[in-house]
Amino acid sequence: MFHQEYESPTELKEAIKCFWYTDKDFGDGYADFEVVPDGYAEIIFQFSEMSLLDTSGLSKPMPSPFMVGLLNQPLIFRVKGRMQVIGVRCYPWTVFDLLELPVGKDSVKQFNHPITALYTVIEKFVENNEPERAIDTLKSFFLNYHVSVRATDATLFKAGNSLTENKGSVGVSSVAEAAHATVRTLERKFKQATGHTVKDVAGLMRFEQVRNRLWSEPKVNLAQLANEVGYADQGHLTREFKRYSGTTPAAFTRKAKLRQESYGDDFVAFVQS
Repeated sequence: MFHQEYESPTELKEAIKCFWYTDKDFGDGYADFEVVPDGYAEIIFQFSEMSLLDTSGLSKPMPSPFMVGLLNQPLIFRVKGRMQVIGVRCYPWTVFDLLELPVGKDSVKQFNHPITALYTVIEKFVENNEPERAIDTLKSFFLNYHVSVRATDATLFKAGNSLTENKGSVGVSSVAEAAHATVRTLERKFKQATGHTVKDVAGLMRFEQVRNRLWSEPKVNLAQLANEVGYADQGHLTREFKRYSGTTPAAFTRKAKLRQESYGDDFVAFVQS
C-alpha cells in the first residue's frame, strides 16, 4: 500500500489540514475498509469501484467526490480491484464555509460544487500515476476559488486554534476565553458553522489522539495515556474509545499490530477491515 500526505499551502492552512493520496491494488478481489471517527471532515475523490456498506450489509455506490463529515461511529467502504483515493482533510469549523455549502450533520454527503468538475482532470493524473499533479490541481483550485479562506468572524478560527493546540483536551470555557467570546456565543457560532457542539469536536479530537497512540505504540500504558490526554481515568478512556470505534482499546491494538506491516506508523483514513 502507498500512502502520502501533502502539506497545505500557507494561504489554506487555517482551513485545510493537508491533502493525501492512498493507493492499494487487490487485483480482481474485494476488500472492506473502515473509516474511524476523528476531528476532521474529508473531501474524498475516489477512482475505484467503491460502495458504502450499511449496518445490514447492503451497499450504496459512492460518487466522486463526496464528503465524510464528523462521525460518531466507524463507516465501512467496500472496494473492488485497485483503490485510489485523494483526500482533502479540512477542519470541521471551516469546511462548509470553504465550499459555501449549507451546514449539515450527515456522515457521508454528496454535494454539488464547482470542485466536482475537477474529477476528469484529476482522474487522468491518477491514471498516469501522477498523484502530485492531481494534488497540485486541487491546491490551485482552492487558492483561486477563495481570495481568502478566513471567515469575517475570527471567533471560530481562534476557537479552532485552541482546540487544535490542545488536541481536544480543553474545556469549553477555556476555548471561549481563547476566542474572546462568551460560552453561549461560542456555542451558537460553532453549532451554526459545524452542526456540532464544541464538546462534540473536542471529544473526537481527544479520541483521535488515543487512536493514533494505540496505533503507533500498542503497548502504551492506558492509565498513563488517559491522564496525558485528559480523561478522568482509564475507564473513561475505554468507554469513550468504544463509543467512537465500536471496539475496546485492547482489541484495537491487537488489530493494529497486524496492520503495521501494511500501513506503517501513521494512521490513514482508509484502514482495511
